[in-house]
Amino acid sequence: MKTLIVTGASRGIGREICTQAAIKGYQVIALSRNIKPLLGIENIYPFAVDLSHETAIQDFIKTISKSFSKVDALINSAGSLINKPFLETSCEEFKKVYQVNIFAVASLIRLIFPMMTSQGHVVNISSMGGVQGTTKFPGLSAYSSSKAGLIILTELLAEEFKESGPAFNALALGAVQTEMLEEAFPGYKAPISAKKMATYILEFALKGQQLYNGKVLPISSSTP
Repeated sequence: MKTLIVTGASRGIGREICTQAAIKGYQVIALSRNIKPLLGIENIYPFAVDLSHETAIQDFIKTISKSFSKVDALINSAGSLINKPFLETSCEEFKKVYQVNIFAVASLIRLIFPMMTSQGHVVNISSMGGVQGTTKFPGLSAYSSSKAGLIILTELLAEEFKESGPAFNALALGAVQTEMLEEAFPGYKAPISAKKMATYILEFALKGQQLYNGKVLPISSSTP
């Protein structure tokens, strides 16, 4: 039985990934600050973790190591988004976005690494806004630049562990209809549902490492 860790698990894409994986019979370790939506679901093991604090991640790792012997896939789906003009975005707001989108990802990968299998897969959920040369949007300076940093981190880790594993890949998502998108862009309707995107991400997390490592895959129906 495969074991997955999913962050940002209480809503949006993260919750859909957890639900679909659980239905398929996988063990899903679900991380979120709010675990109420995840309680009582078979095969889902929810943990309330504030990813902005490394001590919370350390405590989480100590807890799961007592019950789980290995991790086959880590899906870093948690994200922080602020839609605000650059000149009005404070240093603290930049730090808050970077803390969730990069620093917490790095901490979780480092601490969970001893439990990852050599054939395992770390999937970092980035954004098309973090890909060089794509369309950029005003107000997303903190978010998109943090997602660009996540892409580079993914490439670096894939290179560093290419001989021993696990594999590292990033998925750069286009607009997906989630609560986070609605909060940042009220009234905007994305062409892809959270459920549909989650189906793709789950399949990629379980099999994508057979063909990809250190890659950034754009997942968007828009052109270019």
